[in-house]
Amino acid sequence: MKKITEEVYLDWYEQMYFWRKFEDKLAQVYIQQKVRGFLHLYNGQEAVLAGALHAMDLTKDRMITAYRNHVQPIGMGVDPKRVMAELYGKKTGTSKGMGGSMHIFSKEHRFYGGHGIVGGQIPLGAGLAFADKYFKRDAVTLTFFGDGAARQGSMHETFNMAMNWKLPVVFCVENNGYAMGTSVKRTANHEDIWKLGLGYEMPCGPVDAMNPSAVAEALDEAIDRARRGDGPTFLEMKTYRYRGHSMSDAQKYRTKDEVKEYQKIDPITQVKDIILKEKYATEDDLKEIDKAVKKRVSECEKFADESDYPEKEQMYDMVYEQEDYPFLQHKPA
Repeated sequence: MKKITEEVYLDWYEQMYFWRKFEDKLAQVYIQQKVRGFLHLYNGQEAVLAGALHAMDLTKDRMITAYRNHVQPIGMGVDPKRVMAELYGKKTGTSKGMGGSMHIFSKEHRFYGGHGIVGGQIPLGAGLAFADKYFKRDAVTLTFFGDGAARQGSMHETFNMAMNWKLPVVFCVENNGYAMGTSVKRTANHEDIWKLGLGYEMPCGPVDAMNPSAVAEALDEAIDRARRGDGPTFLEMKTYRYRGHSMSDAQKYRTKDEVKEYQKIDPITQVKDIILKEKYATEDDLKEIDKAVKKRVSECEKFADESDYPEKEQMYDMVYEQEDYPFLQHKPA
């Protein structure tokens, strides 16, 4: 396993704090109607991504996830300005403003979405892994989905094929307790989602996903298993989201006291406490990081605000290739 050093903890703090403030800003501009449609925020689940990035080989490994997908591409190397611009629907966005909140994508950075169909990314993640195995690319795909998607039939079909073909894929269910507003205990006769892997004899287990070091350790083992050709792993990332399912969620299914209990083990706070305890940095040092993070977020907002909306003709360019469809060279007015 890659060593978790002083530099790693400081990087985790800065990155997770940036992701949190980036999405806090998205919530603010959503209320101002600068971002339209749905908006699903990741607040509270940042340790999953921080630990995953530490375990991955970012020069070749891939990631695919659901529609709670704004900070993952940033972690994979996408310019956060372009991510915010995409949510604004601007042409400087990752998909020229045509994807929006739920469909961030960057092939260049090996981030394959952002998928609005619940569980739709699970077989796609296995497909990416199949291609890597077929072409002998020595890459591993991390496939993330929520606890609600774990009840989809496509997950079981994918698990069966992935084990049968020993695909280099790691399946991670981010169990934040609620599928929209339905608690896990109301969706099945057991609450240990990781046990679904047992029926396929797939290595599986639970992970304390409020702690990035626990995530990194579990994923390091799973990625190593996949890379050496021993097939997939299924991990249940036990985490929590502090905000609603989306910005339109009134959250009547849980109490404020429940949220406060999970805030006591906030991943950012856990990392900060270790930094201060081990004297990796002082309170003043961390305040400087906080200040720099807020400045970066403001720059992202300014970039998105000042970017132009796409021309209406772009909708044709994004669907058809002109050389294949010459009759579309004269676009409708």
